[in-house]
Amino acid sequence: MKELAGMTPPLTARPRGFLLALAFISFISLGLPDAVIGVAWPSVRDTFHRRQEAIAVVLVVSGLGYLLSSFFAGRLMHVYGIGLVLAASTGLVASAMFGFGVAPIWLAFLFCALLHGLGSGAIDSGLNGYAAHHMSARQVNWLHACYCFGALIGPVLMSNVLAHGRHYSVGYATMGGTMLALSAMFLITCRSWGTPPAVVEEKRAPVGARVALRHSTVWLQMAVFFLYTGLEVTFSQWTYTVLTESRHIRPDTAGLAVGVYWGSIGVGRVISGFVADQFGVDRLLRLSLLLAVTGAVLIAACTSVPLTFTGLSLIGFGLAPVFPCLMSRSPRRLGTEISSHAIGFQVGSAMIGAAAVPGTLGILTRFGGLEAVPIGAAILSIVLTLLHERLVHLPDAAPPT
Repeated sequence: MKELAGMTPPLTARPRGFLLALAFISFISLGLPDAVIGVAWPSVRDTFHRRQEAIAVVLVVSGLGYLLSSFFAGRLMHVYGIGLVLAASTGLVASAMFGFGVAPIWLAFLFCALLHGLGSGAIDSGLNGYAAHHMSARQVNWLHACYCFGALIGPVLMSNVLAHGRHYSVGYATMGGTMLALSAMFLITCRSWGTPPAVVEEKRAPVGARVALRHSTVWLQMAVFFLYTGLEVTFSQWTYTVLTESRHIRPDTAGLAVGVYWGSIGVGRVISGFVADQFGVDRLLRLSLLLAVTGAVLIAACTSVPLTFTGLSLIGFGLAPVFPCLMSRSPRRLGTEISSHAIGFQVGSAMIGAAAVPGTLGILTRFGGLEAVPIGAAILSIVLTLLHERLVHLPDAAPPT
């Protein structure tokens, strides 16, 4: 049976329901602490007497840890299995959360950022590779929706802690306790995971990484993942600071705005999961990116609270299906052998973008003030849309079945 263009091919080895549920839980654990630094940053910045743009250092250090662990994720899972890697990685993130709250000096805070990146990288890279080869576009969208629900809870929790006059360590301790409980759960259930061959048995792929890097489509997808994740993190990490310090919005309202943003991404991914396979992935992404551009321009041009919430909702819904749908399209667009390498490159590019884009916009605030962030993000959202349009016009490597 043939499929519509831009739809993922049928799969022959789907995960069991119990394994799928655990994958969803692990993505909640990934999202839970990721958006917190954007809310906590003004307090962290003042505690360590740092400049505004020093958040870029935190993001870069975390990104380096992420890249390192994602590079070795396949080998680690081959030796220890996904369950044990999830348990250990979530434990690292828990340690980082506790460390963030009690770090006495700036270097200690940065070391915790490194631990956070190391823990997150193995989870993200391994599960995305597994999902791309074993899950439908619907399941991949719902998997990433779980990340958003975790990311929604984090900033709302931290903003309420700060709004009640408590130290940010209270919020981080709550995160740490939650992550520790998840780590224990993964440890108890680690044998149920087994060793997913699509993720860890890279030696079976006859195409090497160098060959994969010769394909222009691989580089174009890496650029799309770089910009997409950079924009996603930019709106997550900078919204609170822009709203409270440039537009003078109450801290609890600003924290709610960040929560609305992540909630929109989460709900958007749930909805996208219902329509992606039938509507066509490429067509869905075209419409979604136009929606994100509209929201980004609205936030850059308007400063009122209602329009800000509207813009963040549009951006959230627009960005929602981009990462999971592009990931699910990789085996079809690039071919199974090349995609086994390209998925790792895409995840790595996404992490670099998550550090580089908001960090660069943070540097620009020294010259254009905090409002340089939403303006720069709007411009980059247009560039992302144009890059994806170029990607859509390239032929698939694997024919439909």
